[in-house]
Amino acid sequence: MDKIKIAIVGIGNCASSLIQGIHYYKNKDEKDAIGLMHWKIGNYEPSDIEVVAAFDVDKRKVGKTIDEAIFAKPNCTTIFQDDIPKSEVKVSMGNVLDGVAPHMKDFEDDYTFVVSDDQPSDVVEILKDSGAEILLNYLPVGSEKAARFYAQCALDAGVAFVNCMPVFIVSDDEWEAKFREKGIPAVGDDIKAQIGATITHRTLANLFKERGVKLDHTYQINTGGNTDFINMLSRERLDSKKESKTEAVQSVLDDRMDPHDIHIGPSDYVPWQKDNKLCFLRMEGKTFGDVPMNIELRLSVEDSPNSAGCVIDAVRCCKLAIERGIGGKLTSISSYTMKHPPEQFTDDEAYRKVNEFIEGKLER
Repeated sequence: MDKIKIAIVGIGNCASSLIQGIHYYKNKDEKDAIGLMHWKIGNYEPSDIEVVAAFDVDKRKVGKTIDEAIFAKPNCTTIFQDDIPKSEVKVSMGNVLDGVAPHMKDFEDDYTFVVSDDQPSDVVEILKDSGAEILLNYLPVGSEKAARFYAQCALDAGVAFVNCMPVFIVSDDEWEAKFREKGIPAVGDDIKAQIGATITHRTLANLFKERGVKLDHTYQINTGGNTDFINMLSRERLDSKKESKTEAVQSVLDDRMDPHDIHIGPSDYVPWQKDNKLCFLRMEGKTFGDVPMNIELRLSVEDSPNSAGCVIDAVRCCKLAIERGIGGKLTSISSYTMKHPPEQFTDDEAYRKVNEFIEGKLER
């Protein structure tokens, strides 16, 4: 069986968790493989994914091999698989563009990005030479120009695109048409966690709807201590993130909430939390007889492994689309794993559709 050859933009905590997971599950079988939504997709198990190219802009990662770079500062996620085979793949210098917010320089080096002086690599050439089939985008929130730059690189190199961050590529008709015209599959936008703030909020909102409870007010406030939360201290970088997270909840309701009654978004950076994310969620509604009720919930998750569980499915479904000659948006796996997919479905429906796609019963 051939490997699924991927390239990764951004060797941060999320990439670290994904690569650790690829090797963690190598010696597992379906019976003892905890933490996967699908053990096998098509003929592919998690360990059938191979990283053949990588891009970053931090001087502590550029020029390092993958096995070294995923544990370099400022990465701070849980190490659950420290035995990573020596890789021959070195991290290439990426294009900074708007990928590093100006305020990041105000933090200590161990917690922030330290941009390399190296010249940017030829991304398209590296993608072609490496044999990559899929480009995985893990850029920081707010990297609008950089995300579009790498999406165009994927198109120019003829590789599929999995967009894990909230810049709207796959859910944008103009960009999606470019992938469809070239016969290249794309999954996006903005990765969900397996059990994270968004999926929990969506599930509870859907529960309110199905049980006849009117949702009057809700908020979701998140704190964390990784570079993503430092990056998001710049509020001007949050427009697409807030839209993505808010739309994920609004989309499951029959009647959309007034924008003043729903608040979803990052709140603050707490250094000692590292890659642990805390979600504080409140929902206020009315039950039978207009009697008020409310739910308050505190969710604590290790952020990056939580998203890797979804990415590992998105990558493998993307590979199936490549094998089947499908170009453009993959609506089933996008709705299942992404906050802002091109088409929103309820989570139960998305789960059913992605299984039908895997079985070949649904085209996309």
